[in-house]
Amino acid sequence: MRDAPQAFVRVRIRLEDGREAVGQSAELMVPKWFDKNSALSNADNFNQLRTALRIAKTHLLAADSATAFGLSASVEAAHHAACAQRGLGGLIASFGLALLDRAVLDALCKAYGLPAVAALQRNLPGLDARTAPDLVGFDLDSFLAAQTPADRINIRHTVGMIDAITDAEKPADGPQDGLPNSLEAAITAYGHRFFKLKLSGNADADLDRLTRIAALLDRLPDYRLTLDGNEQFPDADSVIALWEKIAAEPRLAHFRANILFLEQPIARAVALSAPIHALAALVPVEIDESDGEMGAFVTARTLGYTGISSKSCKGLYRAILNRARVEAWGRGFFMSAEDLTTQAGLGVQQDLLLAAFIGAEHIERNGHHYVDGMGSAPPGEQADFLAAHPDLYARAPQGHARLTIENGAVSLTSLLASPGLGSAASPDWSALSPLAA
Repeated sequence: MRDAPQAFVRVRIRLEDGREAVGQSAELMVPKWFDKNSALSNADNFNQLRTALRIAKTHLLAADSATAFGLSASVEAAHHAACAQRGLGGLIASFGLALLDRAVLDALCKAYGLPAVAALQRNLPGLDARTAPDLVGFDLDSFLAAQTPADRINIRHTVGMIDAITDAEKPADGPQDGLPNSLEAAITAYGHRFFKLKLSGNADADLDRLTRIAALLDRLPDYRLTLDGNEQFPDADSVIALWEKIAAEPRLAHFRANILFLEQPIARAVALSAPIHALAALVPVEIDESDGEMGAFVTARTLGYTGISSKSCKGLYRAILNRARVEAWGRGFFMSAEDLTTQAGLGVQQDLLLAAFIGAEHIERNGHHYVDGMGSAPPGEQADFLAAHPDLYARAPQGHARLTIENGAVSLTSLLASPGLGSAASPDWSALSPLAA
């Protein structure tokens, strides 16, 4: 992927007392994740996401008045069904509703002059168990009130399959933007101590690559990592075969001890059709791409999965309710915070706020790694975000805003304090184009 559009949403809400407020949200329209069908072009994937946005908009505009969560819950089933009729999977449907939900919540918080954390702690959106009946009887209000986000979060650095590991491996024709373009350079520049490593599904190739990465990471005084199977394995047995190779390699002993969990190793088409208890006995396993609807985590639990990912593109309310399930189910269950190349500005800030609210200690961040900050945004917009969130961004030598990562972490102070859903600045709406056909 060399380019992709970003979707921006703006909504106006009216409260019962007549007050009105405008909310906003943003999300990159990433190809080949929501639907990995190789027969579809990137343009086809973009149009799938646009269609889901239009369907969600139609359903929400036709809905009766309700709480912010009630609006989403009242249309969720019909929205997913309408998307399915058009051949759009659960992740695509979730994208459309998730973007609009976040904009509505942002507007609600602004109408009350509250930062999102305070609004969620009071359950201002009206979350309940109607979309998660397994949580009936669980005290959601007390759970929400108890969430106390930290003011910093560790960045879990993504190492993609074609990313250079050492500086010596950097391609001569790589980007000349001053950003680190090897794992070694990223560690030096940002002080990373958390990492996410992609797997290919080829056990021998993965073993060789992981061994080379371990040689670099083992120089650090301390580190933690996660492995992302990225749907590259046909079944649990093939994943176990890789794990056994890792366990048998002496050079990976320290590396293996620092693995926190394994993310979605099995293709979504079959991941929730067979138990993985033998694999789960070796390493905690979570679902990501299989999380296409609210019941997915419940199903995954019966098969041996103990974790699930949080991503803004799948739904803020879904993430919070899944986090409540982790609380309700108890020891051994977990939730991670993952990225979908969220972009500096509105998108990354709303995702960071969600990760902070669910109590994540670290979050995968890769937008700053693969994209040169807010370089494509208008200068005035970048200046607004720099001024509103000086702890989160800094001006690069080239003049544009980049995410500030120090000692492997980013500051959340300004975004947590901002009225609304994580941002005291807005996109330059005059520079954006209407949703294309």
